[in-house]
Amino acid sequence: MLSLMSHRGPDESGMYKDARIILGHKRLSIIGLASGTQPMANKSKTIWVAANGEIFNFIELKKDLIKKGHRFSTTCDIEVLPHLYEEYGLDLFSHINGQFAFALWDKGRQRLMLARDRFGICPLFYAWTGSQLIFTSEIKAMLAVFGSLDLDYQGLSQVFTFWNTLAPRTVFKGICQVTPGECLVFEPENTRSIIYWDSSFPVSGEHSIVDENQAIEGIREILEDATSIRLRSDVPVGAYLSGGLDSSILATLVSRHSRRMETFSVSFDDPAYDEAPFQEAMGKKFDTSHHVERVSYPDIGDIFENVIWHTETPVLRSAPAPMFLLSRLTRDHGIKVVLTGEGADEMFGGYDIFKEAKIRRFWSQFPDSHLRPQLLFRLYPYAPVQMKRSGRLLLSFYRLDLMDTSHFGYSHLPTWHNTSLIQKYFSDEVKENLAGYDPFEELESILPKEFFTWHPLNQAQYLEIKLLLAGYLLSSQGERMTMANSVEGRYPYLDHRLAEFSACIDPRLKLKGLNEKYILKKAFHGELPHEIFARTKQPYGAPNKEAFFKDGKPRDAVSRYLDDDALNRAGVFDPLMAQNLLRKCAGSSRLGFRDSSAFMGILSTQILVSKFCDFIS
Repeated sequence: MLSLMSHRGPDESGMYKDARIILGHKRLSIIGLASGTQPMANKSKTIWVAANGEIFNFIELKKDLIKKGHRFSTTCDIEVLPHLYEEYGLDLFSHINGQFAFALWDKGRQRLMLARDRFGICPLFYAWTGSQLIFTSEIKAMLAVFGSLDLDYQGLSQVFTFWNTLAPRTVFKGICQVTPGECLVFEPENTRSIIYWDSSFPVSGEHSIVDENQAIEGIREILEDATSIRLRSDVPVGAYLSGGLDSSILATLVSRHSRRMETFSVSFDDPAYDEAPFQEAMGKKFDTSHHVERVSYPDIGDIFENVIWHTETPVLRSAPAPMFLLSRLTRDHGIKVVLTGEGADEMFGGYDIFKEAKIRRFWSQFPDSHLRPQLLFRLYPYAPVQMKRSGRLLLSFYRLDLMDTSHFGYSHLPTWHNTSLIQKYFSDEVKENLAGYDPFEELESILPKEFFTWHPLNQAQYLEIKLLLAGYLLSSQGERMTMANSVEGRYPYLDHRLAEFSACIDPRLKLKGLNEKYILKKAFHGELPHEIFARTKQPYGAPNKEAFFKDGKPRDAVSRYLDDDALNRAGVFDPLMAQNLLRKCAGSSRLGFRDSSAFMGILSTQILVSKFCDFIS
């Protein structure tokens, strides 16, 4: 199991074993380089911990615990965990500011705890084989136990609807994930789940922060400290620089603590995706040692199989691949830790989908209006020309479910419905297995009761946090791609203090008219170049089908996974329909969202099956 995860911890291995449990650990040494060997125990060796991640406020926790009589033998941040457990028991989480997944074994009580951080930055999976519990940071380690795995078709249906599964489900039968903000407690006579934290918002109209100055002061104070404590490390810390607002703010904050930063960016040969001029502008402003990973179409195709080995789930676009290449560049320059800007859009209303929902609600009040839906065209100045020309299709897309404003997923319904249509490519066997299953019903069943009392923007924020952030951005596109090359990503915008503060801010200060992240921009307006604020927000994306075809023909990797034999052996997709899509990909210069997502989903699923399910030779 450990050898299958050597990329997560190339620096050191450790193991603890007694009559009931074996704990194994692969270490990426960042804090306490000479003394941080894990698994780690308390002084009496009765409590053992194996952990992935960082406890950012360990210095403050250590001081407090020493005052209470605890004694430490290392300088490693993880050592606070057994001591926090001794002092506070199951309430230790309220004291921790960090990103983590850990297993804690209380030998005296015969109690095992499996816990994951509030936003699910660090992964943690578990499964039963008979009466034996297996747990691990990555699903691939389970192959050492099970040999091969079977797809969970309901999980697959969720990916082909929401882009990811709904925790605790994964795309593999019998393999579960610990939910973000959850601690599972296993005892001889009892197993229970403790949800120690979840995103939450005030009742609509009862937000406590309505004053701009109060919001700005709080954002600056918390984000500055969140960044500062994430710079704690015994190895150099770098930063990703996308050229957008969020990473530029972080660069501003990091520059106060570092004389010369190491920064890293992705640029593309295809100008439709390239943001190099803005990245260079920020690099020059802060005089950083800036490094760029220039990505071509073949670069993405060449490493995509390896990318899926690390995502451990199908993906509907190629965006994780350039992030894999970026983390490899980062590691090649000797950097083990990078700060990155994920979370700002979720916390402060930055996504187009929030603006789309606002326009659609406005339109729904006068559904026959010809002027109101025209606002939608203001949202996509960065989009390809073909999209701008397809005005009727665009309006038809957003008219779908226009009047269903009370639906829990109103903000996301057009995208979910559009994505779910690619399930038509499933084979008859998979469709039969899914008969009567509705992923929307499963999602609604796990929403908190108070969800329906929140402001529409807060509802949309929650859905983004629980679905795309935890299940896609922080896993397939984030943590999995950094750790694939032994690099730890850190996320100041996901400090829980900032999340709790931003939840109390009046939604009108987040999305002011159609001005996204208004209050975050206001908080740092005087410290960034004008072009960072003047530019139109451009979502990160990467070439999809273009990376897998050359001169109208599929590259070898595509042919291997998508020929009739491979499709028949896997049994997931209808071979005739898949081949028709393949021909469409070969003959079209650019595809629409649905066809592009279908192609990427089919290809990545086929790769996943070959690596985890042993159906394709």
